[in-house]
Amino acid sequence: MFRIASILALRCIDLVVKGLAIVRNLALQYSSSSFNSGPLLIYLTARDQGKGEAAVKALQDDPQLKKARALARDGGLASIKYHPLDISKRQSIMDLASFLKEEHPEGIDMVVNNAGIAMDGFGMPRSRTLHCNYYGTLTATESLLPLIRDGGRLVNVSSMVGHLNSKYSAAIRSAFASSKVVGDVTKLMEDFTAAVKRGNEKEQGWPSAAYAVSKSGITGMTRAIAVQHKQQGGKVLVNSCCPGYVSTDMTKNRGRKTVDEGAQTPVLLALGDIGGTTGEFWQHERVIEW
Repeated sequence: MFRIASILALRCIDLVVKGLAIVRNLALQYSSSSFNSGPLLIYLTARDQGKGEAAVKALQDDPQLKKARALARDGGLASIKYHPLDISKRQSIMDLASFLKEEHPEGIDMVVNNAGIAMDGFGMPRSRTLHCNYYGTLTATESLLPLIRDGGRLVNVSSMVGHLNSKYSAAIRSAFASSKVVGDVTKLMEDFTAAVKRGNEKEQGWPSAAYAVSKSGITGMTRAIAVQHKQQGGKVLVNSCCPGYVSTDMTKNRGRKTVDEGAQTPVLLALGDIGGTTGEFWQHERVIEW
């Protein structure tokens, strides 16, 4: 059987090296995974065609992949192709879904969504962060999940900055924790947006950081979709995760993990034995409390 993976690996703004590490580790670990039933085709997506194609070329020349003979061009099982995607644009997501459905009518096997942006400040930048991180990820999840074959995986990369800790009021923490359906989580995103427009988000119990709120939304939304999917008889495992504090441009290279270390949890959720777990939030290769 030919396996298909779609990696939404890049930010709306620029390339993120975490995405390359996820692709590299999928290619390295696929042959020893239970998914191995033949060749693996990985679609790496990016908004910028030049950067996306350059990323594919970098992976084709990657020393680790060459040493392991992981790629088909070196005698292995994995192939990597570029496909355009701007996760901030609904039509771009729809175009990717249509392409995958037409190109692979038998279905795909896994989706890892590592797309996102972090923008500081007030007003429109925060709105843009929510639009890309939460709403873009939601649209991608709802559009691509129906294409995944039974037994497949969908992984949304979230973050510990979205943990329901003291930065939220008790009422908002409770609302996130008790959310059951996507609409409940989206309502919270709308409430935050409205509070920001009024300029009283802190008084209403919200942090000012839209990135943190968007990641709380991703974790809650992913859980809600996983529960609904399972209740409807779906057999795809849907989880979210934090890769850890990884040294990338987004962390200004101050992270404690290398990009390959940060890729381990997303790759585990895409390929590894997770005991049928779905709807959970993971870090350090294990389920943690959200």
